[in-house]
Amino acid sequence: MSKSATVERDLLVFSIWAVLGFGGLALILEGFSRDSYMISLAGTLTIVAGFVAHIVVNGVFDCGFRPGEAALGIATFGVLALAFIASWSVGGLSQTDYWSGLTLFALLAVGLPAYLSTRYGLRGAFSRFHVRHADDGKPAA
Repeated sequence: MSKSATVERDLLVFSIWAVLGFGGLALILEGFSRDSYMISLAGTLTIVAGFVAHIVVNGVFDCGFRPGEAALGIATFGVLALAFIASWSVGGLSQTDYWSGLTLFALLAVGLPAYLSTRYGLRGAFSRFHVRHADDGKPAA
């Protein structure tokens, strides 16, 4: 990819997450503060829309997620999961907050296999994780 195409892609991805990512986070936090599942759900769907828009940009520029983007996504998911579990364990979540968090994590967990299967196909997605070694007694593919 050329330098100008890389800069364009980076600006698009930054713009997407600046609007949809932070907007979705604001809606989720507002839903938590008002104890409203519908507002939190709107935030969750906004974040999912950001993820889909990022995938579309990657498709337009014929590339995948960069290692830094993937690391940031996994780290963010881990920190959010840890905060959710800590809040749940000390009893700091209302029923609405609990279901809002579960909805967010369920949609994000479904998003990873959906992305892999659309990007690489079902067989290719499995091959991204499964590495066959030459010394396992089976002929190498």
